[in-house]
Amino acid sequence: MAVCTICDGVGLVRVMSAEGKWVSRPCQCQEIERRERQMAAARIPERYRYYSLDGFEGDFHDADPSLSMAHLKARRFAEAYPVDTGGKGLMFVGSIGVGKTHLAVGILRRLIQERGVKGLFCDYRELLKNIQNSYNSQVNTTELELLKPVFAAEVLVLDDLGAQKPNEWVWDTVALILNTRYNDKQTTIITTNYPDLPAGGGATNETQRAAREQTLGDRIGDRMRSRLAEMCVKVEMTGKDFRQTVKRARFG
Repeated sequence: MAVCTICDGVGLVRVMSAEGKWVSRPCQCQEIERRERQMAAARIPERYRYYSLDGFEGDFHDADPSLSMAHLKARRFAEAYPVDTGGKGLMFVGSIGVGKTHLAVGILRRLIQERGVKGLFCDYRELLKNIQNSYNSQVNTTELELLKPVFAAEVLVLDDLGAQKPNEWVWDTVALILNTRYNDKQTTIITTNYPDLPAGGGATNETQRAAREQTLGDRIGDRMRSRLAEMCVKVEMTGKDFRQTVKRARFG
């Protein structure tokens, strides 16, 4: 790491105070290093590391208007946090590839860089898998150790909620995470590919049930879906897979 040219690596600079006296103050490099440590602690995957709100493209040719609206809501949320967000987060709902994770990570990065929050990125499926592995006697990590940073994060991005095949254990674990953060008034930003509808999706017979798309209620249970309505403002995103359209077009 290069030595700061302002403080020569000491971490302090001499400045003139309002009273006309020379005093020591922390160098700006200390703040930069602190932000870098917080960014590393957020565990944003390498694939998403440079996602930003400024870098989101929601107004390309034939783009659904919901993408630009979601982008605007993400920006406003980042600007309003924490005073005007009231402890609520956002839940980005939409099909694969419309930019839900991009906006969620963009918010997280901005809040770390500009507000100094302690944030954390969690892939839903990976988190549950790691918790399950912790039950193995040969693994030294416990469930509590894995969940401690999830509970402690000032802002948590829970990516791809509902991706894990549901069962009673999954539902109980989701309930523990969401209820703990809800009770502690911690901000949670969620992305999900499943429509925000109750279990069953309104199907009234076996034929409809077999043909219908699974819902968020199916994947996490209606009780936790109801909890999310209290925790997050829903942001709908509609459109084609961005990765299969705009980005592919760039390479001919």
